[in-house]
Amino acid sequence: MNYRKFPGTDVTVSALGMGCMRLPVQNVEGNPIDFAEAKKMVDYAIESGITYFDTAYGYHGEQSEVFVGEALKGGLREKITLTTKLPCWKVEKREDMDMLLDTQLKRLQTDHVDFYLLHALSGQSFDKMVSLGVFEFLEDAQKKGKIRYPGFSFHDDADTFRRIVDSYDWKLAQVQMNILDEFKQATMDGVRYAASKGIGVVVMEPLRGGALAKTVPAEVQKIYAAASAKRSAIEWAFRFLIDKPEFVTILSGMSDMAQLEDNIKTFSSCEANCLSKEESAMLTRVREAYESRVRVGCTGCEYCQPCPAGIPIPKIFRPYDRASMFDDFAPYFAGYDAEKGKNICLDCGACESACPQHIAVRDCLARIQEEYEQFKKA
Repeated sequence: MNYRKFPGTDVTVSALGMGCMRLPVQNVEGNPIDFAEAKKMVDYAIESGITYFDTAYGYHGEQSEVFVGEALKGGLREKITLTTKLPCWKVEKREDMDMLLDTQLKRLQTDHVDFYLLHALSGQSFDKMVSLGVFEFLEDAQKKGKIRYPGFSFHDDADTFRRIVDSYDWKLAQVQMNILDEFKQATMDGVRYAASKGIGVVVMEPLRGGALAKTVPAEVQKIYAAASAKRSAIEWAFRFLIDKPEFVTILSGMSDMAQLEDNIKTFSSCEANCLSKEESAMLTRVREAYESRVRVGCTGCEYCQPCPAGIPIPKIFRPYDRASMFDDFAPYFAGYDAEKGKNICLDCGACESACPQHIAVRDCLARIQEEYEQFKKA
């Protein structure tokens, strides 16, 4: 296993981190965590050199922290770096922050966490937390020894990311990054900026929620097949991230032992700057091949809203584009609400006048409706 150090701290962690959001579950009502199997995975991960564990208040119906606390009993807690997150959406006043942290420490059966993150920050939620005194809370929690280092996880645009980076002495920034997101959300430029400020960057969603592993379109398979090194799509996705020294650790939400074993093998066989120029160029072609499959190009800006007919246009187009990109239409059409599509369109064109992407909205709605009808007949 390879290891990397968080800048400005005394913490060195494994390049592969164990995300505790997609633990194995029991096939019964509510899908509770399969404690026995998940415990085996935690033990194996630590034995194999994984030292970074990430959980959060709400994962697995608020049971992930409870599981992690139980799984790390018997001396394992001292062997790992533990991160959890403040659920900002549950905070209405300053006192809520203290109450939530104390609840999480109790669940985790520990007197401190190594990193405590403001969870899923956007510009709006960040401004709310600042107004409620979150910086005072973080300072106080550090002085009391309840958290060692502050950080945040992020879902918004690059400008907002830089604004948050510049706002405080953060030690960790957790961002969504993978082959497809180099120019989205925080962006790789944003990642490099955070690293230049001495912030350790952690990756979440390295496989885009598993989409990069589930269905690999034929044109992408062809690109991988032409590479001189024969590797799986999953390994290429991880190598894209491992290659970048700005990332301290890369989280993987592993749901079974086979995934854990495969990932350990990958992370033990390569390190920063592992990609050749040819391989980096190849992965750029992979991203471009995926992007070329997008059929609408909706950015979700919502300038088309509200629609006079009540059609939630971005909520139709964005999942459709994702289904197009990953050749995964069955789940999309299985949940498609035909009554919210072209059938109720007033054909007024207000959406097209407002769309900054100049999307032919009415034609796209009609095409999706036709494809839905074909799906029903199939």
